[in-house]
Amino acid sequence: MLYRTAGQYKTTYRSDQALFPIRQDALLLGIILVLGWVVLPLTASEFVFQTLLIPVLIYALAATGLNLLTGYAGQLSLGTGAFMGVGAYACYKLVTIFPEMNLLISVLLSGVFSAGVGVMFGLPSLRIKGFYLAIATLAAQFFLVWLFEKWPWLYNYNASGAIQVPNVDMFGVWVAGPQATSTSQYYFVLIVVTVLTIVAINLTRGNMGRQWKAVRDMDIAAELIGINLLKTKLLAFAVSSYIIGVAGALFVFMWRGAAEPNLFDIELSFRVLFIAIIGGLGSILGNWLGAVLIVALPVILNTVPDWIGVDIKSATVEHINVMIIGALIVFFLIVEPHGLARLWQLIREKLIHWPFPY
Repeated sequence: MLYRTAGQYKTTYRSDQALFPIRQDALLLGIILVLGWVVLPLTASEFVFQTLLIPVLIYALAATGLNLLTGYAGQLSLGTGAFMGVGAYACYKLVTIFPEMNLLISVLLSGVFSAGVGVMFGLPSLRIKGFYLAIATLAAQFFLVWLFEKWPWLYNYNASGAIQVPNVDMFGVWVAGPQATSTSQYYFVLIVVTVLTIVAINLTRGNMGRQWKAVRDMDIAAELIGINLLKTKLLAFAVSSYIIGVAGALFVFMWRGAAEPNLFDIELSFRVLFIAIIGGLGSILGNWLGAVLIVALPVILNTVPDWIGVDIKSATVEHINVMIIGALIVFFLIVEPHGLARLWQLIREKLIHWPFPY
């Protein structure tokens, strides 16, 4: 009944192709935006900001970048963590070399460096694909992490080998560093993530997105109908790496506060990949659903046993978390390859046809 569509007619092609063809979808998004922009910042605690809200936004953005490359363009990548590291180190160097530069500009420019590196390592996609391309990006993962560790200029010759986020203000408000509040960091991340998500949605619904899908489904046929594989694949790597690089800059500057090279290891790449798989490849919504699940699951496993009086060691909780995530990946690959996004789509369709769901 909540999704009753009677009387909502589509009389033009424009209305049929609208982002929200059903008014209830727009209303639901409006409620989520009000919660995210108004209610949660006013009611959330420091714990909720640092363990749920900010990491969900950052991981969702990183998964969006990976999903554009893997889910829409069909190019496998296992180097997400390293590309996030490129964005983080690039932002750190921009902030230290140009301290007067606005942090927002530094964060957005950091994605440009990540895009350049992504295009360079995406060149093999013109000759290889599938498993072999995944191995090529895995080589990029290990090489870049090694570079972060062995090139002292990247971390300003710090004896610890780590980068420390300095205090950075915007318009008189601290947004990064030890003096920044979680609320200001949350709003900074929310603005960047919202803008880039809108850009990603428009790209997937436009001509570029259709070319990516054609290459994903059958690259030979796509080339026969006039699609330039060189341009299309490299654009996918560039756009994906740009978004991932921005997510990496936010990852360090707005959440971690400091970073060592091993922070961007293969485990981070797999975590983002798991978010994309569980949420649903080829879906923008799936990135958010997957990020909420992956980030919230360990928090739930840590807090619920305390509420019910069960004492579980943190190491045990970590093992249970890994087992649950592994089981979910196997479940979705077998039962529903399109992930949580497809499950929500099925629920939505049944609500539309209620009380006679098929």
